[in-house]
Amino acid sequence: MSKLILLNKPYGVLCQFTDPEGRPTLADFISEPGVYAAGRLDFDSEGLLLLTADGRLQHRIAHPSNKLPKVYWAQVEGEITDDALLQLRLGVTLKDGETAPAEARRIPAPTIWRRHPPIRERKSIPTSWIELTITEGRNRQVRRMTAAVGFPTLRLVRRAIGDWSLEGLAPGESRCEQVKMPAIPEAPGKPRSRKPSGNRRKRPRNAVAPGAGRNSRTRKPRR
Repeated sequence: MSKLILLNKPYGVLCQFTDPEGRPTLADFISEPGVYAAGRLDFDSEGLLLLTADGRLQHRIAHPSNKLPKVYWAQVEGEITDDALLQLRLGVTLKDGETAPAEARRIPAPTIWRRHPPIRERKSIPTSWIELTITEGRNRQVRRMTAAVGFPTLRLVRRAIGDWSLEGLAPGESRCEQVKMPAIPEAPGKPRSRKPSGNRRKRPRNAVAPGAGRNSRTRKPRR
């Protein structure tokens, strides 16, 4: 079993344990030694962050090849349109290429904690919330995706990663879970060698022993 820490990372906290500039870091919330984040969460984003000391578990969570779904709640500027949601579902073009299709839907404003500091809202422009599920992990991907379809992200909260969610965690709170990792399969290799047989062939009982020949001395039968 491997230990996994689920942390609700607050806004304005660096996803690392030290900072030469003295900004808030994970060390302000996590005292467990030897753990590190499985994936990252931006300084200005909030929500679920997973930490572990198990390299295999970290790889299983964070590596893009595993396509672990990540669910985000994004408060965007403006009333999100059906056309924009469709673009997000189909994939949008970013500077580093086309994104994979995502799950995107409009949601009511979730009942969650207030952010400190609060977002900057403009009275003349409303805001709306969407739930976006992606399987990639590009830098600031959700923010770039919503901006690409014309609705910049004002607040971003990661709600879930795979089967883990921030349910029941207030900002800065964490809990530990035990995760059962599958056994490591044996790597294919050379078959086990049998004990050497010496490559000696079995001689018939009446065969002449090696080295016996015309120079060998033979015993004359007794009379």
